[in-house]
Amino acid sequence: MFIQTEPTPNPEVLKFLPGQTVLAEGSRDFRSPLEAEASPLASDLFDIDGVDRVFFGNDFVTVGKAPDADWPHLKAPVLAAIMDHFASGRPLFTVAADAESGGHDDETVYDADTAQVVAEIKDLLDTRIRPAVAQDGGDILFNRFEPDTGVVWLHMRGACSGCPSSSATLKAGVENMLKHYVPEVTRVEQTL
Repeated sequence: MFIQTEPTPNPEVLKFLPGQTVLAEGSRDFRSPLEAEASPLASDLFDIDGVDRVFFGNDFVTVGKAPDADWPHLKAPVLAAIMDHFASGRPLFTVAADAESGGHDDETVYDADTAQVVAEIKDLLDTRIRPAVAQDGGDILFNRFEPDTGVVWLHMRGACSGCPSSSATLKAGVENMLKHYVPEVTRVEQTL
Protein backbone atom coordinates (compact mmCIF):
# COMPACT_ATOMS: atom_id res chain seq x y z
CA MET A 1 0.00 0.00 0.00
CA PHE A 2 1.32 3.42 -0.97
CA ILE A 3 0.00 6.45 0.91
CA GLN A 4 0.52 9.87 -0.62
CA THR A 5 0.88 12.94 1.55
CA GLU A 6 0.02 16.47 0.60
CA PRO A 7 0.52 19.74 2.41
CA THR A 8 -2.57 21.81 3.19
CA PRO A 9 -2.89 25.57 3.52
CA ASN A 10 -2.82 24.96 7.27
CA PRO A 11 0.82 24.28 8.28
CA GLU A 12 -0.38 22.32 11.33
CA VAL A 13 -2.23 19.77 9.15
CA LEU A 14 -1.12 17.18 6.57
CA LYS A 15 -3.40 15.33 4.16
CA PHE A 16 -2.87 11.57 3.76
CA LEU A 17 -4.31 9.76 0.70
CA PRO A 18 -4.38 5.97 1.16
CA GLY A 19 -5.49 5.34 -2.43
CA GLN A 20 -8.89 3.98 -1.41
CA THR A 21 -12.18 5.16 0.01
CA VAL A 22 -11.88 6.25 3.62
CA LEU A 23 -15.46 7.35 4.25
CA ALA A 24 -18.12 6.52 1.67
CA GLU A 25 -20.40 9.40 2.65
CA GLY A 26 -19.87 12.71 4.37
CA SER A 27 -16.96 13.48 6.65
CA ARG A 28 -16.02 13.06 10.28
CA ASP A 29 -13.99 15.38 12.50
CA PHE A 30 -12.33 14.21 15.72
CA ARG A 31 -11.13 16.98 18.03
CA SER A 32 -10.14 14.86 21.02
CA PRO A 33 -9.09 11.33 22.01
CA LEU A 34 -12.51 10.90 23.62
CA GLU A 35 -14.29 11.64 20.31
CA ALA A 36 -11.80 9.36 18.55
CA GLU A 37 -12.96 6.34 20.57
CA ALA A 38 -15.66 5.92 17.90
CA SER A 39 -12.98 4.93 15.36
CA PRO A 40 -10.06 2.51 15.74
CA LEU A 41 -8.06 4.50 13.17
CA ALA A 42 -8.73 7.88 14.78
CA SER A 43 -7.93 6.40 18.18
CA ASP A 44 -4.63 4.97 16.91
CA LEU A 45 -3.71 8.34 15.44
CA PHE A 46 -4.45 10.16 18.70
CA ASP A 47 -2.17 7.66 20.47
CA ILE A 48 0.74 9.26 18.59
CA ASP A 49 2.28 11.97 20.74
CA GLY A 50 1.73 15.34 19.07
CA VAL A 51 -1.46 14.49 17.12
CA ASP A 52 -4.29 16.74 18.21
CA ARG A 53 -6.89 16.41 15.45
CA VAL A 54 -8.07 13.81 12.92
CA PHE A 55 -10.48 14.29 10.03
CA PHE A 56 -11.86 11.69 7.58
CA GLY A 57 -12.97 12.70 4.09
CA ASN A 58 -14.05 10.56 1.17
CA ASP A 59 -10.59 9.46 0.08
CA PHE A 60 -8.30 11.14 2.60
CA VAL A 61 -7.37 11.51 6.24
CA THR A 62 -6.10 14.83 7.52
CA VAL A 63 -4.09 14.87 10.70
CA GLY A 64 -3.47 17.98 12.79
CA LYS A 65 -0.48 18.36 15.06
CA ALA A 66 0.16 20.36 18.19
CA PRO A 67 2.08 23.60 17.51
CA ASP A 68 5.18 22.29 19.33
CA ALA A 69 5.25 19.00 17.38
CA ASP A 70 7.29 18.56 14.17
CA TRP A 71 6.08 16.85 11.00
CA PRO A 72 9.45 15.17 10.38
CA HIS A 73 8.93 13.24 13.66
CA LEU A 74 5.18 12.64 13.24
CA LYS A 75 4.86 11.74 9.59
CA ALA A 76 6.29 8.20 9.76
CA PRO A 77 4.18 7.02 12.73
CA VAL A 78 1.04 8.56 11.17
CA LEU A 79 1.74 6.79 7.88
CA ALA A 80 2.33 3.52 9.74
CA ALA A 81 -0.93 3.84 11.69
CA ILE A 82 -2.93 4.52 8.52
CA MET A 83 -1.23 1.69 6.63
CA ASP A 84 -1.71 -0.76 9.49
CA HIS A 85 -5.37 0.14 9.79
CA PHE A 86 -6.20 -0.41 6.12
CA ALA A 87 -4.04 -3.54 5.88
CA SER A 88 -5.80 -5.06 8.92
CA GLY A 89 -9.29 -4.82 7.44
CA ARG A 90 -10.64 -3.37 10.69
CA PRO A 91 -13.76 -1.24 10.32
CA LEU A 92 -13.37 2.54 10.34
CA PHE A 93 -15.92 2.84 13.16
CA THR A 94 -16.82 0.66 16.09
CA VAL A 95 -20.21 -1.07 15.84
CA ALA A 96 -21.72 1.28 18.42
CA ALA A 97 -20.57 4.38 16.57
CA ASP A 98 -22.19 5.75 13.47
CA ALA A 99 -20.31 7.76 10.91
CA GLU A 100 -21.41 11.35 11.22
CA SER A 101 -23.03 12.53 8.05
CA GLY A 102 -21.28 15.10 5.97
CA GLY A 103 -24.71 16.55 5.49
CA HIS A 104 -26.09 19.66 6.97
CA ASP A 105 -26.35 20.55 10.65
CA ASP A 106 -29.43 22.72 10.20
CA GLU A 107 -32.68 21.21 11.40
CA THR A 108 -34.64 24.46 11.23
CA VAL A 109 -37.90 24.38 9.33
CA TYR A 110 -37.98 27.35 6.99
CA ASP A 111 -40.97 28.91 5.23
CA ALA A 112 -41.29 28.15 1.51
CA ASP A 113 -39.36 31.18 0.21
CA THR A 114 -36.55 30.81 2.72
CA ALA A 115 -36.44 27.03 2.15
CA GLN A 116 -35.76 27.74 -1.53
CA VAL A 117 -32.89 30.10 -0.63
CA VAL A 118 -31.45 27.48 1.76
CA ALA A 119 -31.72 24.82 -0.96
CA GLU A 120 -29.75 27.07 -3.35
CA ILE A 121 -27.08 27.71 -0.69
CA LYS A 122 -26.72 23.99 0.07
CA ASP A 123 -26.55 23.14 -3.64
CA LEU A 124 -23.73 25.65 -4.21
CA LEU A 125 -21.89 24.34 -1.17
CA ASP A 126 -22.23 20.71 -2.29
CA THR A 127 -21.43 21.20 -5.98
CA ARG A 128 -18.90 24.05 -6.09
CA ILE A 129 -17.44 24.80 -2.68
CA ARG A 130 -17.09 21.53 -0.75
CA PRO A 131 -15.19 19.73 -3.56
CA ALA A 132 -12.66 22.58 -3.70
CA VAL A 133 -12.27 22.65 0.09
CA ALA A 134 -11.82 18.85 0.13
CA GLN A 135 -8.79 19.24 -2.13
CA ASP A 136 -7.15 21.12 0.74
CA GLY A 137 -8.05 18.37 3.24
CA GLY A 138 -11.12 19.93 4.80
CA ASP A 139 -14.85 20.31 4.61
CA ILE A 140 -17.35 23.10 5.01
CA LEU A 141 -20.88 22.43 6.21
CA PHE A 142 -24.04 24.48 6.22
CA ASN A 143 -25.16 25.35 9.74
CA ARG A 144 -28.02 27.82 9.31
CA PHE A 145 -29.40 30.79 7.39
CA GLU A 146 -30.89 33.86 9.03
CA PRO A 147 -33.44 35.24 6.55
CA ASP A 148 -33.88 38.53 8.45
CA THR A 149 -30.19 39.45 8.17
CA GLY A 150 -29.11 37.36 5.17
CA VAL A 151 -26.30 35.78 7.20
CA VAL A 152 -25.22 32.23 6.35
CA TRP A 153 -23.47 30.32 9.14
CA LEU A 154 -20.98 27.65 8.07
CA HIS A 155 -18.89 25.13 9.96
CA MET A 156 -15.32 24.56 8.74
CA ARG A 157 -13.75 21.18 9.51
CA GLY A 158 -10.57 19.24 8.91
CA ALA A 159 -7.60 21.20 7.62
CA CYS A 160 -9.81 24.27 7.24
CA SER A 161 -10.56 24.50 10.94
CA GLY A 162 -7.95 26.73 12.51
CA CYS A 163 -6.19 27.38 9.22
CA PRO A 164 -4.61 30.84 8.99
CA SER A 165 -6.15 31.34 5.54
CA SER A 166 -9.63 30.01 6.44
CA SER A 167 -11.12 33.42 7.13
CA ALA A 168 -9.83 34.67 3.78
CA THR A 169 -11.28 31.58 2.07
CA LEU A 170 -14.58 32.12 3.83
CA LYS A 171 -14.84 35.81 3.02
CA ALA A 172 -13.14 36.12 -0.36
CA GLY A 173 -14.19 32.80 -1.85
CA VAL A 174 -17.30 31.40 -0.23
CA GLU A 175 -19.03 34.66 0.68
CA ASN A 176 -18.44 36.20 -2.74
CA MET A 177 -19.75 33.11 -4.54
CA LEU A 178 -22.85 32.80 -2.37
CA LYS A 179 -23.62 36.53 -2.65
CA HIS A 180 -23.20 36.34 -6.42
CA TYR A 181 -25.53 33.38 -6.97
CA VAL A 182 -27.93 33.91 -4.06
CA PRO A 183 -28.77 37.64 -3.72
CA GLU A 184 -30.49 37.06 -0.36
CA VAL A 185 -27.08 36.29 1.19
CA THR A 186 -25.45 39.39 2.72
CA ARG A 187 -22.65 37.82 4.75
CA VAL A 188 -21.04 34.50 5.68
CA GLU A 189 -19.89 33.69 9.20
CA GLN A 190 -18.14 30.70 10.73
CA THR A 191 -19.57 28.70 13.63
CA LEU A 192 -17.16 27.27 16.12
